[in-house]
Amino acid sequence: MLEKLTPYLKIARFDHWFKNIFMVPGLLVAFYIDPSLIRLELGWPIITGFLAAGLVASSNYVLNEILDADFDRLHPVKKNRPVPSGEVIISLAYLEWLCLGAAGLVLASTLGIAFFLSALALWVMGCLYNVPPVRTKDKAYIDVLSESLNNPLRLMLGWYLTGITLWPPLSLIFAYWMIGAFFMALKRYAEFQRIGDHVIAANYRASFKHYNSERLMISAMYYVAAFGLFFGIFLIRYRVEFILGIPLIAGFIAWYLHLAFLEDSPVQYPEKLYQQHRFVAYAVFCAATLLLLLFWDIPYLDVLFSKTTL
Repeated sequence: MLEKLTPYLKIARFDHWFKNIFMVPGLLVAFYIDPSLIRLELGWPIITGFLAAGLVASSNYVLNEILDADFDRLHPVKKNRPVPSGEVIISLAYLEWLCLGAAGLVLASTLGIAFFLSALALWVMGCLYNVPPVRTKDKAYIDVLSESLNNPLRLMLGWYLTGITLWPPLSLIFAYWMIGAFFMALKRYAEFQRIGDHVIAANYRASFKHYNSERLMISAMYYVAAFGLFFGIFLIRYRVEFILGIPLIAGFIAWYLHLAFLEDSPVQYPEKLYQQHRFVAYAVFCAATLLLLLFWDIPYLDVLFSKTTL
């Protein structure tokens, strides 16, 4: 029985649930905006919320595995996935997609309308990304922007987990979107380099008909520049102390860019980045520093970066 279930567990990609860590900044910024939201009874809703987000994400992954099977057969690694290798009964996979999505949305509905709508948007984006005739993953640049939109949606899930009724800062939402697009563009770049043949790459992913190494790298630079601008607006408007973390963030971006240039780059498979031990340690250090700066007031910075007076 376990042997028969294993392929269905694999296509749900439970190992990708680590991406729900992108909900945490939304949670923390909400606590910063309104410290009264911090309370012990929030523990269970947080657990429920993370579980709901994971189930919705797994539903999207199952749909992706089903609809990408014919294309995955053209990929040197993905051809071994359960669906293209014939280990999965497609009708049962569709049932799994619906059950995971329904379970996640039912859980989300217990956490308030704002959280439910954010979870529903996450599920709908999975459909738009994968299902023809829309299938945004086949359209150059739109593929990156539509998939990375999951980043701000996860931010909003974390934000609304607290019970806050305010809309999250738009500058932070756009910054989160753009840094996600940067990561995704580098993933596309690494995949393109790994395949090594433009014709094969175009057959594997329709958006690669337009992409090449230069275009992908230019788009990545655009996204990271946009991230810097939006994040700069956020930190000046809401938390000037984050200025001290800018060098660390720049270092993180540079290191991630370095990983994208490696042969058979690990950024193709973000779920395996934990194997880059030094990079993970640096990322944890950056996160801890930003967390400290979120709640540690440094009044002199407000004076230093205030408007110049005559």
